[in-house]
Amino acid sequence: MPADFEKQSYWHERFSSETSFEWLASSQSFMSIIEPYLSTFSHTVENTPRILHLGSGTSDLQNCFRSRGYLDVTNVDYEPLAIERGRQLEQVAFDDVRMKYIVADVTQLACDFLQDQKFDIVVDKSTVDAVSCGGTAAFSRMASWVKKYLADSGIWISLSYSSVRFNIEQLPFDVEVIAKTPTPKLKESDPEIYYYCYLLRPK
Repeated sequence: MPADFEKQSYWHERFSSETSFEWLASSQSFMSIIEPYLSTFSHTVENTPRILHLGSGTSDLQNCFRSRGYLDVTNVDYEPLAIERGRQLEQVAFDDVRMKYIVADVTQLACDFLQDQKFDIVVDKSTVDAVSCGGTAAFSRMASWVKKYLADSGIWISLSYSSVRFNIEQLPFDVEVIAKTPTPKLKESDPEIYYYCYLLRPK
């Protein structure tokens, strides 16, 4: 049976023992796709792109942002254990915690902290895949919240295992594939399978 990726109980049990895991690709690999787009936004000591990282889990993606000088990063996960892991990873790597961490459901992002926030870039590393396990309605709610929190000219970059992840009716975004990464093969005769990185701009 497939895992209950859409259920908080699954992630609570998983994160009770898991301290580090990267979905689909390493954070370094994902950053190589994201960075050219980040560079189009202002990036100085006083003015850094505002980044919303959805479904941060036990990834070290937030540390990759910080190591490159991006400090205005808000990490969101609906499992408190994941949020605590994120803070710990940052503390160990940098001896302090400067990024933001929020416990929230990406399909119901009506939390007080985000109410007046606008972000230049929203990123997720297979969070769309987990949410999609809950059906099209949950996925559509996530997309609506992402659009609400994007600044003018803001973008959403999403990594997914699916070539049709964003093929849903009335999606409030224009979508393009910006990277297509082959998955490792166990045997030479195995079929070609890819992961897809999407760029979404609000309509």
